[in-house]
Amino acid sequence: MMWMFQSHARQVRPSRAQNGGVPRSKPAAKRNATGPLPELPLAGLTKLVRELRSELCAAEVRNEALIQAMPGPRQASARNLFHYLALRRRDIRATQAQLAAVGLSSLGRAESNTLFVVDAVLAILERLQDRGIEEAAVDMKGFQSGSELLASNTEALLGPKRTKRDVRIMVTMPSEAAHDYALVKELLSHGMDAMRINCAHDGPEEWAAIIEKLRRAEREVGRHCQVLMDLGGPKLRTGPIATCAAVVSWRPRRDHLGKVISPARIWLTRDAAAVPPPIPADASLPVSASWLEALAVDDRLALTDTRGAARTLRVVGQDEGGWWVTGKRSSYVVDGTELHNQRTGETGLITGIAPLEQVLTLARGDTLILTKGQTPGRPAILDDTGAVVTPASIPCTLPEVFGAVKPGERIWFDDGKLGGVIRSVAPKHVRVEITQAREKGVRLRSDKGINLPDSKLTLPALTEKDLQDLPFVARHADLVGLSFVQEPRDIETLVAELEKLGATDKAVVLKIETRRAFEGLPELLLAALRLPKAGIMIARGDLLVEVGYERLAEVQEEILWLCEAAHLPVIWATQVLESLAQKGLPSRAEITDAAMSERAECVMLNKGPHILEAIGVLSSILSRMQAHQAKKTPRLRRLHF
Repeated sequence: MMWMFQSHARQVRPSRAQNGGVPRSKPAAKRNATGPLPELPLAGLTKLVRELRSELCAAEVRNEALIQAMPGPRQASARNLFHYLALRRRDIRATQAQLAAVGLSSLGRAESNTLFVVDAVLAILERLQDRGIEEAAVDMKGFQSGSELLASNTEALLGPKRTKRDVRIMVTMPSEAAHDYALVKELLSHGMDAMRINCAHDGPEEWAAIIEKLRRAEREVGRHCQVLMDLGGPKLRTGPIATCAAVVSWRPRRDHLGKVISPARIWLTRDAAAVPPPIPADASLPVSASWLEALAVDDRLALTDTRGAARTLRVVGQDEGGWWVTGKRSSYVVDGTELHNQRTGETGLITGIAPLEQVLTLARGDTLILTKGQTPGRPAILDDTGAVVTPASIPCTLPEVFGAVKPGERIWFDDGKLGGVIRSVAPKHVRVEITQAREKGVRLRSDKGINLPDSKLTLPALTEKDLQDLPFVARHADLVGLSFVQEPRDIETLVAELEKLGATDKAVVLKIETRRAFEGLPELLLAALRLPKAGIMIARGDLLVEVGYERLAEVQEEILWLCEAAHLPVIWATQVLESLAQKGLPSRAEITDAAMSERAECVMLNKGPHILEAIGVLSSILSRMQAHQAKKTPRLRRLHF
């Protein structure tokens, strides 16, 4: 059975009853300790809630076989998910207003135990008509059972909660963590509850080093930390672009009148990569070692730069591994540029500057050719008037695209920074018209994501690289991230591979990052409920591109609701406190976003120079917000004025 939310299913005009069109009735007023109750449409309201309950029960009966197929502990969660889906197939906003007017629950917090909430409201409505509200007591154990299941599943997936914070914090590891034990220990000490390793980067050697440092830090700090390893998945990316000669440039510092106040400092060494400058330099140039040995302080080095401009550098000192020279004029040099020592008459050659991959700059109205295969792309070729002779081109990493896309479908690049429409499709190339870009154009590089929100791609659940990585992941990870999951069969494929490796105890995290995954979320949740431990990650980067900026807030809300109904924990991911982690200062919007993330069971931070500060700020926000909000329910803590 395929379930859809009304927001992205075929729109159906609701009936009068579905709109809350309850016939007016005037039951006799009842008396209690506070006096007579006002006349209310209780009979019609009771009838409507009773009908709603019948629909929930009918959904349970229709899906009883699926429910019984679940493992015993998961049956209650599957049953509740079907109840919640049945509830949300109606538009009950008018009914909610009528229930609130009577002082009853408006069914807005029914996610974790839907049938119980409906039963509780129905019981009170019926008692209101019979005896009065003072006898309408409700057993709260039923209401709490759903929340307890979710809390239990969260602890099984992500470990125990902190003393003052319920929501866990996950941190994506930078590559340098493989060589920096102090960083890993500080992350754990500052509040990291789960570590994420992205298998799309680095390799088993680096991953093993990171995990070894984490286990060592756990022993010293006295806290356990779960390890999530994200399989790369069938990520569609841009391929290589042709290289060109790399240009190294420098310029002196000038005052507001253009006068030089300090010359540029250039580091000359036998290998610019292996022997970096001991202090920051304006440029590093690799030169032959024998020529460097003959240098002396105050030598003058003449060169002709790429513009044909004659320039002179002065040798000012030696340091371990190289020499310092200064220049008072802007210069541009490439591999093969000659440096002539005016004192010795000897010429040294700048050699070893790696070629530079070109960048495509694209603006609205430009054409981009997406090519099949790995022939490097190239910028557009222009004639003397600036007209395009040959459009820019770039390959893509997955050949399946060329048999799936159609003219008129949208395409996005680099997390939505650049957008276009497919105009024509051929066996080996796709012609794209750029329709979304900044006014001055967007620079597109290799290895950037491509999203096709309108296309129906049939991609493998696990790539060849994923299958190569999986043995390591099965041995070392607590949680396995399934990227770009599309349908339940993808989960079955991963589980089958884990079974081959004897890793049936591994928890699985489904990353919801495509429109197709969102629209098929109920089926994915039912498949996840068949697993001993499972969770959902809202991968908001790709998901935003797939569903659109204006829909992301709505979509992430629906994912939270459905996952709570299935009692499955949610990881809120992508760009949380990004500016703080990267630049040391958050934006106002980021703080609000971090506060909203308290409704998930875990929040993920990405790597950055200021990640330790970001963990501290996020932990403080989450601790404060849990006093005010629990999932969708405001908590009325005492306000201090």
